[in-house]
Amino acid sequence: MDLVIIGNGVAGINAARHVRILDPSARITVVSDESDHFYSRTALMYIYMGHMTYDHTKPYEDRFWAENRIGLVRDFVEGVDTGAKVLNLRSGGRLSYDALLIAAGSRPRFAGWPGEDLGGVQGLYGLGDLDRMTADTVGVRHAVVVGGGLIGVEMAEMLHTRGIGVTFLVREATYMNRILPTEEGEMVGREIRRHGIDLRLGTELKEILGDAHGRARAVVTTAGEEIAAQFVGLTIGVTPNIGFLDGSGIETDRGVLVNEYFETSVPGVFAAGDCVQHRNPLPERKAVEQLWYTGRIHGATVAHTICGRRRAYAPGLFFNSAKFFDIEYQTYGRIEPTLRAGEGTFYWEHPDGVQAVRINYEEGAGGDGAAGSRVIGVNVMGLRHRQVVWERWIAEGASLSHVVAHLGAANFDPEFFDQHEADIVAAYNRQHPEEPVRLEQKKGWRRWMSADRRGLTGTDIPPGRALP
Repeated sequence: MDLVIIGNGVAGINAARHVRILDPSARITVVSDESDHFYSRTALMYIYMGHMTYDHTKPYEDRFWAENRIGLVRDFVEGVDTGAKVLNLRSGGRLSYDALLIAAGSRPRFAGWPGEDLGGVQGLYGLGDLDRMTADTVGVRHAVVVGGGLIGVEMAEMLHTRGIGVTFLVREATYMNRILPTEEGEMVGREIRRHGIDLRLGTELKEILGDAHGRARAVVTTAGEEIAAQFVGLTIGVTPNIGFLDGSGIETDRGVLVNEYFETSVPGVFAAGDCVQHRNPLPERKAVEQLWYTGRIHGATVAHTICGRRRAYAPGLFFNSAKFFDIEYQTYGRIEPTLRAGEGTFYWEHPDGVQAVRINYEEGAGGDGAAGSRVIGVNVMGLRHRQVVWERWIAEGASLSHVVAHLGAANFDPEFFDQHEADIVAAYNRQHPEEPVRLEQKKGWRRWMSADRRGLTGTDIPPGRALP
């Protein structure tokens, strides 16, 4: 098999790795115009902030590619001729394939604002964006970032670390309110302002004004306010990178349309990662999921299909994590800004306003038999919890009272950090006096260490056995 992969991101490279294992005789070629080697896209901000170098972001040594017989081509794919099974490259070359994997990722999304093509105006997705941002922010005194997603807060922090004043325009009333409930959104907003960022909630961009040299000099909001800015970051999201597929015959919509095996409408052509759109999304999953960990799963899954061992997409429990300046955020299961019918929520927030736990549940008996609730999701802010513990609790449908009583099992904060399980139990008992609980376990590591000494670990506790 002669496999060509378009894109050297996490989905494409994970597919290459798994195909090499499944089919040692396959010829594998990866085409990318972005970089010579795969790097961790989520670490881009740390390069700008001086915490890491580009080499630090490469998961594999440069010799990895030759040792695993994965060919690398630095070029841009201009078009795909699916009839002839050939890629047309910007360099003028042509590349033939037996099987093709499209893993071309995303590109920043713009909204057609006047002035968005001026110098010093950009989004942030890849190395090219980082290079431009590095060059275009030299000597900048003030910047405006537009869009209240994860990339927006990252860009605000990046600029802040270089001493650049930042005004942050967010259309919504609270930060990321399409994902975060009000309390968590307000916490993130306070954290952003605590670091000196001029956060403007409920504020939209109208246009970007340029100077005589074609570079941004200010923005104008829909309220008519003009804000001086020599750099403007547009971070309203990303969109699948599929423009080069026009005329290929491969069906697309917002992304490349795929079935549960990541097969496209053209036999022998597959797609994975940010650029795909699932024809039939799994329950509680989106048609387009542009997350690092789902891209990794896409790659491993599609590799099996490419090698003739069709495997359906099974991402498991939803999870994600991020960092808002100094507040770490983890989420597992289903947490939505607005509760559905039959759902309830328990929320605890520390008086310092930078630590919180939210546990959502469905009314009814838990999987452990306790009456009253069945845990379906959690948000953790400013604390560190163990993923494996939460996955088990949610998968088993543990009751809210059981989870609160044993919350220490999930505590993954470093040693000597303050523990808050007792406060959380007290808050629960105030909210649920009809079903008070007693703290059964403080920090989890002692119990987990004990389990290790008995030959058990957190991941191999027998299925069906309740967690401590």
